[in-house]
Amino acid sequence: MKLNEGWVPVGLSSSIEAGTSTGAIVEGSEIVVWRDNSGNAHAWEDRCPHRGMRLSFGFVRGDHIACLYHGWQYDTAGQCRYIPAHPTLDVPQTIKVPIYRVEEKHGIIWTTTATDSALPAADAAEITPVRSLYVDRPVDEVFLAFEQTGMTGIAANAGKLVSGDDTLFLAFQATTEGKTAVHIVLCGSAAVYGGAKQKHYAQWAEGLRFELEAAQPVAEVA
Repeated sequence: MKLNEGWVPVGLSSSIEAGTSTGAIVEGSEIVVWRDNSGNAHAWEDRCPHRGMRLSFGFVRGDHIACLYHGWQYDTAGQCRYIPAHPTLDVPQTIKVPIYRVEEKHGIIWTTTATDSALPAADAAEITPVRSLYVDRPVDEVFLAFEQTGMTGIAANAGKLVSGDDTLFLAFQATTEGKTAVHIVLCGSAAVYGGAKQKHYAQWAEGLRFELEAAQPVAEVA
């Protein structure tokens, strides 16, 4: 799914701490995902308007993110507010980074450029993160492989998998044409599902990744 088609997962909420940034790719589009020091998540085009440096290589200062190259700082609306080489400059309003809509739901950070899309429902009051799985296979193949393990699709890029008393929620991110990220969480509190359950499903997902990349039969969830 492309950014203009609906909500796309770009990472587990637990993987990005306040005051940090990381890079993500959606259908070849490079995105910087970052949290300001208040913990609010942001997703923008991963490019400083000055020289094109990736903002995901930069650093967060309060509610600004700064480019690593020349230190240009941008506020949470994407507007450049400070240029170190010209500290007294009233920065032109035209110097701005394209920003995207962001929501956090089901323990996952989602982003989109669409205006009327709804997030898939997990129907879980609490979430325990499992892992983000990166697979060298196209998203359609990866989605089908999880369906073959028993997952029920609830959206074009999300599904649920019930295993005994456990329910997994999975969100699929097409990074490039032949690569996919799967963000996996358990529906339930960390007090119940943390530790052994997390490890079990993380290892199961890793096994599935190996089978997919080796074009072997799909493993059933146990």
